[in-house]
Amino acid sequence: MSLYSRIEGSGKPLLIIHGFLGMSDNWKTLGTQFAAQGYEVHALDLRNHGKSFHSDAFSYQLMADDVYEYCQQHNLTHIDLLGHSMGGKVAMLVAVTYPELVDKLIVADIGPKQYAPHHQDILKGLSAVDFSQKPGRSEVEAIVESYIPDFGTRQFLLKNLYWKEPGQLAFRFNLDVFVRNQEVIGESLPYEGHFEKPVLFLKGEKSGYIKSEDVELIEHHFPFSKIETIKNAGHWLHAENPTAFFEAVISFLKG
Repeated sequence: MSLYSRIEGSGKPLLIIHGFLGMSDNWKTLGTQFAAQGYEVHALDLRNHGKSFHSDAFSYQLMADDVYEYCQQHNLTHIDLLGHSMGGKVAMLVAVTYPELVDKLIVADIGPKQYAPHHQDILKGLSAVDFSQKPGRSEVEAIVESYIPDFGTRQFLLKNLYWKEPGQLAFRFNLDVFVRNQEVIGESLPYEGHFEKPVLFLKGEKSGYIKSEDVELIEHHFPFSKIETIKNAGHWLHAENPTAFFEAVISFLKG
């Protein structure tokens, strides 16, 4: 089964992979900007996300293989690859597994290390919504708000709400699978994985996802990597400071 994608522009293929509970739509504005710079932008929906297929099987290796198969189906070779958060982990695994496919890699606010589970409140809040009661959008938001007080996080998650049929809302993502496989999200990149081409790690100034003690492991996997900080931004750095994010990515890709 093929991944859903939004394709825009022409030129060098640039694949964009969203984070956990995200989708290609989150990258609409930046995708258009990259396309204007001479890239054929493919913003993907990973399995169990957005408009892509749902599956009970969920792992980083499966997601990386999905991306590889997508490239095969679209005859894409020598791609540049950008991934955020969980999508950054997928992108790293694609690069170390299929190094001949990837020319340059950009990883946004995630490292190759293992992360302790930290999405429990979000998953609880989403699971608290009982769609069999046919709630409206405002009712769904009120339920989720009691678990997820941060407005920005809530708005990001509620972009996944859609009318499955008249009067019946649903989430686009496969929540049951995520709840059953919470530990998958934090898994580390396999230690033996290496990618010996240019890599840019972008970290949010206010985010704690990439720390100074992570540099050694990053360089173990990616000896030709550099780390840059996006000012005035947390974990959602591409949304919080899109101008600086765009400029950092373009100068790396064109450099």
